[in-house]
Amino acid sequence: MTSPSAPGPGLYGLARVSAMTAVALGLLLAVLDYSVANVALPTIGHDLHVAPSDSIWVVNAYQFASLVALLPFAALGSRVGFARMCRIGTAIFIVASILCALSHTLVEISLARVLQGLGSACILSVNLALVRFIYPPAELGKGIGLNGLVIGVGVALGPSIGAAVLSVTSWPWIFWLNVPLGGAALALASFTLPQTPRSSAPYDAPHALLSVLALGGIALGLDEFAHGHLGLTGFGPLLLGALAIGILWSRQHDRPDPIFPADLLKHGPFRTAFLVGVMGFLTSNLFMISIPFTLEAVFAKSASLTGLLITAWPIGVTIASPVSGRLADRLPVGLVSSLGLLLTGVGFFALCCLPPTAPNLVIAATILIAGTGFGIFQPPNNRAMMASARTGREGGASGMVSLSRLSGQTLGATSVACLFMYLPTRASMLCLALASSCALITATVSGSRLLNRRPKRPLL
Repeated sequence: MTSPSAPGPGLYGLARVSAMTAVALGLLLAVLDYSVANVALPTIGHDLHVAPSDSIWVVNAYQFASLVALLPFAALGSRVGFARMCRIGTAIFIVASILCALSHTLVEISLARVLQGLGSACILSVNLALVRFIYPPAELGKGIGLNGLVIGVGVALGPSIGAAVLSVTSWPWIFWLNVPLGGAALALASFTLPQTPRSSAPYDAPHALLSVLALGGIALGLDEFAHGHLGLTGFGPLLLGALAIGILWSRQHDRPDPIFPADLLKHGPFRTAFLVGVMGFLTSNLFMISIPFTLEAVFAKSASLTGLLITAWPIGVTIASPVSGRLADRLPVGLVSSLGLLLTGVGFFALCCLPPTAPNLVIAATILIAGTGFGIFQPPNNRAMMASARTGREGGASGMVSLSRLSGQTLGATSVACLFMYLPTRASMLCLALASSCALITATVSGSRLLNRRPKRPLL
């Protein structure tokens, strides 16, 4: 069932609130499970009798499946309907969560996490496409800002929820918790999500598989580099992935509804926003992955205090995202996103300059500044990607927004791993300095959009 049609584009009143709540619950499901599982890794590894290095597959399997499936699922969502795709993904996620909770071996839980990642990809691939139909064009930034708020809350609550669950019961319960949350998301999505136009083009399965090969090869190659494998095991998958992308581009650049969104990347504003998104999340992961080591090794903070100080980042994102979303509907994207990235870079630079004896409140303040800047940056840039996509390409644009995030996070994780492998004694501060530099470079790239401003055109 779908909600009643609203007058004009978008939904209004209770219909909008209900539909956006369904979208937010699905997004929260995907975000929470990633961060909660990270906290439980040591416990899962101990109970399953596997080495810590092997237990990482509990996280990697989820992220890898989400990454490679985004574009094929975005194209599929355009054909079966975004609301239906969201419901399918939520149902898959619930089933996979039950399988995770019932797992007794690393292989079982890793396979269940792959299935969970596919469910997550279903949700994420159409998430912003649904937002574009829930909100009228003039208020699209508000909806995207609320999305950023949900992500910030999920990131902030994930570690706390994971720690709380593990303090009173066993690790399978971090997956059992997904069942009631997913059930609520599925029930609400069944009645409130808007009906959206569907593409009549046949699904291009061969190119969908080639897309999986392209993203999978690059992800595997980067993972091998992160582990110091610079030979054929590292370059081989990368070359295979690059070759697959080349084939996709040559075969799909002139198609109206391609699996690989070459048509969107040929459009200058979309291409710039996608590049800025990748660079922005590369910046954030350089910080997020390395900051625990920085706080413990450089500032001599305990593990519990480190976790508390890092919470300032998602708090900043949570506070800034809704405000930035509203600004995105009124001000140029190049202005708002660039100011956010500048603030993030300033926060990182200030943290670099602090002495090892800096007070906790000062450290938290610098992290809060950086997180607030990142919360300001995201909604306008995501809005730019969604708004620059022509009618009928909402699914491809939504998939690319999520792909920019996952690609940047993967590149950031690889960069951190390489620095810690080859420059272990200075890696943590180098990561922080590099994050500051990347933020400022990305702000410059984002600001270049102000030089090519054209009058705003309504979404068609």
